[in-house]
Amino acid sequence: MSQDKIQAYAQTQKSSMSPREVEAMAFTKAALMLEEAKSNVDDYDSYASALKFNQLLWTIIQADVVDKENKLPPQIKANILSLSIFVDKQTVKALADTKTRHINTLININKNLAEGLMIKAEGEVEAQPAPAPAFAESDVSA
Repeated sequence: MSQDKIQAYAQTQKSSMSPREVEAMAFTKAALMLEEAKSNVDDYDSYASALKFNQLLWTIIQADVVDKENKLPPQIKANILSLSIFVDKQTVKALADTKTRHINTLININKNLAEGLMIKAEGEVEAQPAPAPAFAESDVSA
């Protein structure tokens, strides 16, 4: 990821953003890092670093969801945990095999979640759930 993009995110995060906007920004940053890693799989260290950043993001989400202070409904928590387990599996596949289908799935999930969070954060659509992640049926196999 170019240093300009990283600095832009850092400056944006310093502004007064809502928690939803911060979450959307984190998913967007992870997706951009994965996009850049995908374009240069020959640099495995950078590729793995982007995947590890994404995995860290999802680990933070997992920890937040299972926190007893988290007020999300149980079904939403279960759905997020299920998706995070899928992300963990896709990350392992992407680390072991640099074919773009694995990393594309992770990128699509992050982009869709970021978009859904921003729509709700902007107040454009209050009752709409975040869009479902777009991934091929073949990506779902464990």
